[in-house]
Amino acid sequence: MFNIVLHEPEIPQNTGNIARTCAVTGARLHIIKPMGFEIDDKKLKRAGLDYWHQLDITYYENFEDFLEKNKGTMYFCTTKAPKKYTDVAFKDGDYLIFGKETKGLPEELLQKKLDSCIRIPMRDVTRSLNLSNSVAIVIYEALRQTDFEGLKSTSGYLTYGEPRI
Repeated sequence: MFNIVLHEPEIPQNTGNIARTCAVTGARLHIIKPMGFEIDDKKLKRAGLDYWHQLDITYYENFEDFLEKNKGTMYFCTTKAPKKYTDVAFKDGDYLIFGKETKGLPEELLQKKLDSCIRIPMRDVTRSLNLSNSVAIVIYEALRQTDFEGLKSTSGYLTYGEPRI
């Protein structure tokens, strides 16, 4: 199971979309405060739809609180990283850490963890992707690398009949 970490998220709709992505992929969601919204924000709930009961979610007072309670390989997703997200070999239990929508992760944190920073390639004339899109891209690459472990249900697949002539 992968871990998605949101450091001080600001936009409820993004967090709701990320929560939905976590629910459908089985990833744990970790939210580091402060947040730019209240947990009961209806925009947050609407974006997550009816998946909230399927989430494994934990809240932390700050980044130090998060680090005290979690150990393992951590990747810091930033537009400033020299390494692409496809350059690393993800494994079950890894933490994928994303910063707030307006500023990303704190610069001093990135400097300390430079070897663990990864980025999604994009054009130089743009600032960044939407946070929930970025989470989806990276978590699905991690899942692809681990052969979508735990997501291999065969129920609901289309079946094909005999070809018509």
